[in-house]
Amino acid sequence: MRFVPVICGMKNLSLTIDYIEYDSIDELNAEDKSLMQKAQEAANTAYAPYSNFSVGAAVLLENGVIVKGSNQENAAYPSGLCAERVAVFSAAAQNPGVAFKTIAVTAKSSKIAVENPVGPCGSCRQAISEYEVLYNKPIRFLLMGERGKVLEIKDVKSLLPLRFEGKDAFNF
Repeated sequence: MRFVPVICGMKNLSLTIDYIEYDSIDELNAEDKSLMQKAQEAANTAYAPYSNFSVGAAVLLENGVIVKGSNQENAAYPSGLCAERVAVFSAAAQNPGVAFKTIAVTAKSSKIAVENPVGPCGSCRQAISEYEVLYNKPIRFLLMGERGKVLEIKDVKSLLPLRFEGKDAFNF
């Protein structure tokens, strides 16, 4: 006798995201262009002797303050920290209670041309998601490589649709 499982209510679903693609930084409005330039400045401060991949992030807060961060590597991997978390954690520590509006991210390398937009890693997406949930406001992203196209993404949930939220955790 052969057992055939019965699957009730199974659905084949998909997740998609909408985003805007600009041909270059020059197509951005003045505020967004300035923010991306701050991220580029931050990439110049990266400590990336192992990967040779310098990432810069700039966080625009609702109060107009901009906080920059760059990746900081360490020989004892994974003791370093990504640019996005450096910027986000600094912004939250220095400006408690102020929501994030937009995060710009860019990267460059001394070894390769970074032609495509660079997005936050999974850990950064999860960390940033905490602030989107905390303030119940979308955090917009601008993503770019060294040059070329820029992607605009409306919120963290678009980058991490099945995110883990505090309400999902055990309450002790």
